[in-house]
Amino acid sequence: MRLRIAIEIANAVFYLHSAASVPIYHRDIKSSNILLDDKYKAKVSDFGTSRSIALEQTHLTTRVQGTFGYMDPEYFRSSQFTEKSDVYSFGVVLVELLTGQKPIPTKQSEEVRGLVSLFLLSMQGNSLFDILDSRVVNDGPEKEIIEVAKLAKRCLNLNGKRRPTMKRVTMELELIKASKEDNVIEGSGDEESETDDIIESWDDIASYSITESFEIDSETVPLNSSF
Repeated sequence: MRLRIAIEIANAVFYLHSAASVPIYHRDIKSSNILLDDKYKAKVSDFGTSRSIALEQTHLTTRVQGTFGYMDPEYFRSSQFTEKSDVYSFGVVLVELLTGQKPIPTKQSEEVRGLVSLFLLSMQGNSLFDILDSRVVNDGPEKEIIEVAKLAKRCLNLNGKRRPTMKRVTMELELIKASKEDNVIEGSGDEESETDDIIESWDDIASYSITESFEIDSETVPLNSSF
């Protein structure tokens, strides 16, 4: 179920970046802004800090705004927000879905690390499964979990240019989901390695599968309340 939720969130952010008539940066992607309806369908909310941009624009230079723990470090340093800043925030949400943990510990101490640091260290030390939510471990095939974790790590790259686009993120999550049936996971290479047939098939379904993510009603709860 969490993989499906991740795909629905990615769909919505991709729609904002690429499929909408005017590109939009959400600028505050976080689990409390992801609402789940009674069928656990994810809906992106809170567009208070969102900004539309011209097609030729590559970034916004603004006063730094966002939520600590989800904020792109590159944006924090430069005040330049790009589409890859939303990708970083999505990466944090993806790690939350994998671990069931909050990005910032409730009890601060020198010994306690933030979730992103903890996750990246676990990937480096081959100890990922030590920090995963037990429900994720029980529900998902190990290979699928590892592929999602690798994708999250790429989203969290400190160099925004090396992060995947939300289109790429969505396609890779869809491939991981499909691999549960086919038992095959495609490699997660660079943007240039995208195959024409995958891109064409994704473009065909994008407008249909994404727009529903914006329907919000009273029967919803924040994603972070489900952990």
